[in-house]
Amino acid sequence: MTERAASTVDPKEIEKFAAIADQWWDPDGEFKPLHMLNPVRIGYIRDRLCARFGRDPLGPKPLSGLTICDIGCGGGLICEPLSRLGATVTGVDATGQSIDVAYNHAQRMGLDIRYRHTTADDLVAQGEQFDAVVNMEVVEHVSDLQAFIDDAAALVRPGGAMALSTFNRTAKSFALGVVGAEYVLRWLPRGTHDWRKFVKPSELAAALRPAGMIVSDICGMAYNPIQDDFHLAPRDIDVNYLAFAVKG
Repeated sequence: MTERAASTVDPKEIEKFAAIADQWWDPDGEFKPLHMLNPVRIGYIRDRLCARFGRDPLGPKPLSGLTICDIGCGGGLICEPLSRLGATVTGVDATGQSIDVAYNHAQRMGLDIRYRHTTADDLVAQGEQFDAVVNMEVVEHVSDLQAFIDDAAALVRPGGAMALSTFNRTAKSFALGVVGAEYVLRWLPRGTHDWRKFVKPSELAAALRPAGMIVSDICGMAYNPIQDDFHLAPRDIDVNYLAFAVKG
C-alpha cells in the first residue's frame, strides 16, 4: 500500500502561482487560457449539475440552493459565475495571494462568496460537505493524486457530484498543452505544467472509484485557432477534458 503524503499541496506549485497571482483577472495576462476556457467550463458545470439535481439550465438562477466548493479556486474565475448562477459558493486555495485577489474582486463585483486560504484535507477535518465540488485544472498540480481525490470526494455529500477538468497525458497534449501553450503561443509561463503529472481519463476514474465517485461523463475541450476560442468536443479528449462524477 502506498503511504499517503502528509499534504497533497506541492510547495513548488504554490510558489509558481503566488508569483503571478496579481494577474488572475487580466484576460490577456498569464491566465489568458483559463479566461478562454471559462465559458466552456461554466456551461458544462451548469448543465451537468442541472441534470443531476433536476434544474432548468436556462432558468434565471439554475443553481439556486446548491452549495458548491471550488478547490484550487485561484482568483475566483469559476466561483464568480457559479455565484451569479445562484449557488452558495466556497472558494478554497492554498495560495494566500490568490485568495486575497479573489476576495477583493468579489467584493468589487458585489458577490457574496466565502473564500478560505486552506486545503481540502483541512475542510474534511472540519466535517464540511457540499452538494458539489469543483476541481478545474487542479489535479495535474497536486503531489498525491489519490489522496487529493479522496479528500475532494469526502467533501461531496451523498447524492452529490464533482466536476473536474485537466490534461490528458498524450503526445498531443505535450505538443499543444506544453510546447504550444508555453513556448510557441506563450499563453503560459514556461514550466507551468509538468507533462508527467497529466492525468489520463482512465487514471482519473480509477482514483475516483475507491473514493465513492463514479464518472458519468467525460468530454473534451478543443481549441479553434480560426475563431480563437474553445468549444466542447465530446470525441476529442486528447488534450483538455472535463469529467463529471456522482456519489451514491
